[in-house]
Amino acid sequence: MTDRKLIGELSAEFAGTMILILFGVGVVAQVVTGDGGLGDHDSIAWAWGIGVMLGIYTAGRISGAHLNPAVSLAMAVFGDFEWRKVLPYSVAQILGAFVGALIVRAAYGDAIASVDPGHTHATQGIFSTLPGNGDAALGVTLTTAFADQVIGTAILLFLIMAITDARNSAPIAWFAPIAIAFVIVGIGMAWGANAGYAINPARDFGPRLASFVTGYDGAWVTAAGDLYFWIPIVAPLVGGLIGAGAYKVLIARFLPAEEQAEETSDLPAAA
Repeated sequence: MTDRKLIGELSAEFAGTMILILFGVGVVAQVVTGDGGLGDHDSIAWAWGIGVMLGIYTAGRISGAHLNPAVSLAMAVFGDFEWRKVLPYSVAQILGAFVGALIVRAAYGDAIASVDPGHTHATQGIFSTLPGNGDAALGVTLTTAFADQVIGTAILLFLIMAITDARNSAPIAWFAPIAIAFVIVGIGMAWGANAGYAINPARDFGPRLASFVTGYDGAWVTAAGDLYFWIPIVAPLVGGLIGAGAYKVLIARFLPAEEQAEETSDLPAAA
C-alpha cells in the first residue's frame, strides 16, 4: 500500500462523507427553518438516501465508499478490509462530515438565527441527533436511544453485506448505491422516531462538533442536560458488528463459492 494510494482513499472518504452531509444536514436545516413549509420527515428521509447514494458514487471506485466508521469497523472484522486503515478512514469520514456541516451552518446561518437566535436545542437537531428527535414529550430514554441505534445500524450493515455480496445475486455495480440509498430511506421512515437514525458515528459527531464550534453550547447534551453525544458513536459501532455478524451467520455461510454462484445463477445481468 503506497502512501499515495492511501491518501487517495482518505481523500475519497472525506469527499464522499462531505457530500452525504451536504444533502442530509442541508435538508434538515431547510425543514427546520422553513417552519414546515419546505419539507417534512419524508423529504428528510429521501434526501439522506440521495446523499448516501451520491457519496457512494463519489468515493466508491477509490475507497469503497464506507462513509461510516461502523462500516469500516465491520468490514475489518468480517470482511477483508485492512485493520490499519480503520482509524484513518474514520478520521477522514469525521472530517468530511465536519466540513460539510460547517458549509450548511454558514449557508443557513441567517435562517437559523431568525428562528432560534439563542442556538438552542430547538435547532440543534439540524446537525446531530437527540432522543425523540429533541421532543422530550415522547419520553425516549437514553437506554431506548442506545438500543434504537444498535438496531438501526445492524439493519444497515446486514443489508449492505447482502447487497454487496457477489455470491448473493448482488446488483450490478452501478446500481448498488441506489439500492443502499433505498435502505437509508427505509430506515429513516421506519426507525427515525426514537433517536433520529444517526446509524453513523461520523455523521453525528462531525456535525455535532461543527455546531459546537459555531455557537451551540449544548451540543453534547440533551435538553435535560444528559450527556448524549457518545450514544450515536458507540451504539452504531456495536450495531454494525451485530448486523454484519448476523449476515455472516444467517446468510453468507450458506451461499455457494463465488465461482459456483456465477455458474449457477440464472438471473439477468441487470438484476
